Amino acid sequence: MGCGVSGMTLQWALRVAGAITLGGLISLPATAQQVIELESAPVNSSFSQVPTVAELTDVKPTDWAYQAVQSIVERYGFMQGEKSKFRGNAPLTRYEFAAAIAEVMQSIGPIASEDDLKMLRQLQDVYGKALNRVRSRLTDLEARETTLSGSQFSTTTKFSGRSDQIITGGTADSKMSVVSRVRLNLDTSFSGRDLLVTQLEAGNSGLDAIGLGQQRQGDQLSRAGTIANGGGLDAVSVDPSVRIRKLYYTFPVSKTVQITIGSAIPPSDFIDRNTFANNSGQNFASSFFMNNPLIVQNPVERSSGAGVVAQWVASKAVTVRGLLSGAGGNDPKVGLFRDPYQITLEGEYRIPQRSIVVRGQYTNANVAGGSVNAIGLNGEWRISRQAGAFGRVGLANYSGVRPRNNAELNGTPLSWSVGGMLRNFVIPGSKAGFAIGQPFVGVLGNATQTNAEAYFGLLINDRINFSPSLLFVMNPDNQRAASILQWALRMTFDF
Repeated sequence: MGCGVSGMTLQWALRVAGAITLGGLISLPATAQQVIELESAPVNSSFSQVPTVAELTDVKPTDWAYQAVQSIVERYGFMQGEKSKFRGNAPLTRYEFAAAIAEVMQSIGPIASEDDLKMLRQLQDVYGKALNRVRSRLTDLEARETTLSGSQFSTTTKFSGRSDQIITGGTADSKMSVVSRVRLNLDTSFSGRDLLVTQLEAGNSGLDAIGLGQQRQGDQLSRAGTIANGGGLDAVSVDPSVRIRKLYYTFPVSKTVQITIGSAIPPSDFIDRNTFANNSGQNFASSFFMNNPLIVQNPVERSSGAGVVAQWVASKAVTVRGLLSGAGGNDPKVGLFRDPYQITLEGEYRIPQRSIVVRGQYTNANVAGGSVNAIGLNGEWRISRQAGAFGRVGLANYSGVRPRNNAELNGTPLSWSVGGMLRNFVIPGSKAGFAIGQPFVGVLGNATQTNAEAYFGLLINDRINFSPSLLFVMNPDNQRAASILQWALRMTFDF
């Protein structure tokens, strides 16, 4: 390179010089201004001296800037090209143009004419403010990066949490009470593709009207039920002692397969998920509407046992999952395959054109001294940006299962639930939902429990959600008893 001008600087200089030769940027036609551009790739050995414009295969005499490029070669006697190409169509931003002018002023000064230097100074004045803004932003970014690096929790771990504070009351001789639950999450990644999940949980052992009514009837279908989870508020019955609810590590073994292993794996983290009914902090408050109680076995879910999960993304539309979780997996006297444990297979199919997701499921489990084999179907439909619907149905075979009253349970219970959700309901930024279902139809008790819930959620800001709910249970715990009507005011804090 002649005159000490680098390959990158020279390419900038040629483009600037082209603008000068044609009378400046302002006088160029619109199409011409669009092609005053910058080669943004780093300079390397592929750049070589070009003694004449004719050697550049992508610069033709018919090009609008041909005379400008030819003039700069003839007047100053230097040019570099990349593999005989000028590459004049690389994007040039105002910031890059300002930087180019500043560098050209230093490099081309000794060989430029007074007229050229005068034009360059004018361009430098015009774009100097843009360059100063770039420098200011870079300085600000460096300061912010230093502050964040000094205050971050960890270079590999993201800390987050959720606090559910609920004031509730209802019938069944229930007085107004407060239910509280806090969950702290530590998500750690060592490579960017793996994830170590740790979740700590504690509560105030709070109870709601529905839970109280179910306790009086045997407590078999409550949130802590031995048969199925058909309970009220999901946040009830959480012990004040801090416990590890989740502890597992997920890593890829190929582009389409990932494995999860851990000592505390809640099945609901991996199977039977649903956009509209799977998050008690953001949609339905009832534990029953979070999962199909025949597919996600309550004794396994609440104990968060050890296990392994495999997921295979067969295509954009098809995903297959397999899960094993056993409450006694950390005890060599019990092992993974002793009561309670469950094995679940789930196939998911997405229909993107219709925004429909369907999941087919099979669960084999040992709970309460007996065996369970269940099949299930989980579907969701995003009808529009403002509306969605969901449904779950399951059928199971229970053999030799002994609930708390020690009466052996044998038969084929059914479980179902349907519901919908509306966004921006009455108030912008809000959402509302309604769901109804029966957690355990047949086999158990002298009646069938029916659950229903309506909620209204209002996002106060990105971190606080306020949600009043009405919950209704008929024939609690599958026994003929007075229906329970319950209200709840939820405040969910995400941090």
